[in-house]
Amino acid sequence: MIEATRPTRQDEGAWWLRVPLALIAPRQVFGALRDDSDEAAEARQEPLAAIVLLAGMAGVLMTSSAGRLLDRADYDGLVVLVWTIAGGALNGIGAYLVGGGALYLAASFLGGLGSYRRARHIVGFAAVPIVLALALWPVRLGVFGGDGFRSGGSDDGAAGAVFDAVDAALVAWSCVLLAIGVRVVHGWTWRRAVAASAFVAVVVVLALARGYAIV
Repeated sequence: MIEATRPTRQDEGAWWLRVPLALIAPRQVFGALRDDSDEAAEARQEPLAAIVLLAGMAGVLMTSSAGRLLDRADYDGLVVLVWTIAGGALNGIGAYLVGGGALYLAASFLGGLGSYRRARHIVGFAAVPIVLALALWPVRLGVFGGDGFRSGGSDDGAAGAVFDAVDAALVAWSCVLLAIGVRVVHGWTWRRAVAASAFVAVVVVLALARGYAIV
């Protein structure tokens, strides 16, 4: 039994190592996604789950709703934390499923082969840069304190604009990784890869915006 489980553990460890590698060697990481076997897909489930949750949390913290949470008298730091985790989970899962579906449809329309599962995995690993936005929040809290969750706080000035620009750059980086991933996995030209990726980005933004509007 020990010998039988060892390859699986090694494969899982390799996929954990590929998470940060997606930032510096994305072609290598997305090239590994060509293996869509059940064993390979299972080995990358835990890293993908972590990416989806953390990127989802970063995503909800980028919204205007996050900047108004502490305007309510009945909200405190604990409520903000719970809101971030719960909302991040819903945000991440929604973007993962909708984005994967959009990529699968776009790829099929453009003549690509592959499964919905692999499309989801491409979207998941493309979101790694967005996780970095979450890592910046301790710095933001150190600079602005609770004003990051209040209207008209100290984060409304130039310093806050710098953090917002970094967030936008990380989202753009994620879009670039998505195009790279589509191109590498499907072996397409840049034009086809960018077209599919742009469709995914538009669908995800519209879906999430609709979700926030309902809430």
